[in-house]
Amino acid sequence: MSAKQVTLNDIAKKLGVSIITVSKALRGHPDISETTANLIKKTAEELGYTPNLIARNLASRKSNSIGIVLPQIAHHFFSSIMDNLYDYAALNNYQIFLTVSQENSEMQKKQIQTLISMRVDGLIISISQDTNDFKMFENLLERQIPIVFVDRIPNLINCNTVTVDDRGGAYKAIEHAAKLGYKKIAQFAGYSNINIGRERIIGFKNALNDFNLEIKNDWIIEGDYEEKHGYDSFIKLYKEKNLPELILAVTFPVAIGIYSAAKKVGMKIPEDIDLICFGNSPVQEFLSPPLSCINQPTDLLAKRSLDLLIENIESTEKYEYKNIVIDTELILRGTCVKYNRS
Repeated sequence: MSAKQVTLNDIAKKLGVSIITVSKALRGHPDISETTANLIKKTAEELGYTPNLIARNLASRKSNSIGIVLPQIAHHFFSSIMDNLYDYAALNNYQIFLTVSQENSEMQKKQIQTLISMRVDGLIISISQDTNDFKMFENLLERQIPIVFVDRIPNLINCNTVTVDDRGGAYKAIEHAAKLGYKKIAQFAGYSNINIGRERIIGFKNALNDFNLEIKNDWIIEGDYEEKHGYDSFIKLYKEKNLPELILAVTFPVAIGIYSAAKKVGMKIPEDIDLICFGNSPVQEFLSPPLSCINQPTDLLAKRSLDLLIENIESTEKYEYKNIVIDTELILRGTCVKYNRS
């Protein structure tokens, strides 16, 4: 008998017990003795039984499942959030269904619709970089579907969000660099239509202003969050003979693009040009030189997001949305640790 064909009735017949007894045992109900429950679970496993989640959803109106929509998982930041979400969800007896929008808002929309049709109890979403229309999110919130937006969030007022202090993190990095003696500082920034890009640009400019350093518009280059943005932006400034002393990269992948471009033109980091980035990864310790960064604690981003979503799911009264902001940490390695210009 295949796993698809096995039902609660099959298990009940095999053991000579009622379907209700089998159902309660598989759900860990206290009415069933430990001995009987273990026997039923063992028999279910031997027969290849898998629960019918859709039927369970219809019966209980609660699936103990959560839909996740992330823009990508190729790099450490989002994959680390995902790993932590799996761990915290398991601790809270929730299953996770992961989808990846690949930075495409249309695909993101379809994935959200699919997850809703699967009757997940709630959603954790980090929006794609091309998301400009928030109507779908407004409609979901009007329907009181529990949602938490993490890291990249829509420009909406009444919704749950969990972010890091992007503005403060950028300020922290530039403050450190300015105190070392750096004066010519650029930012290979993210798109300003997304909160992380916008907030990191604001923090960058605020720090330059506070330390009386020049803000050059051609040294604030907006783009996506991938290696190519770092590589292309570096080569552009190099060809224009317009390179700064130090670059703040909006993400670790953008910083990797800068490493590659510097090597291509025969420049050394940090001797010829220095670098610091947003985002921490174990790989950064093995770069030459090891890369300093503004750390975004992915474990806290995941835990706070899941805690907030479960709170929303289980709320029986009028729910008040929360906006959680987590502090960043400056981690110094082999870059941006001393002033390297003569």
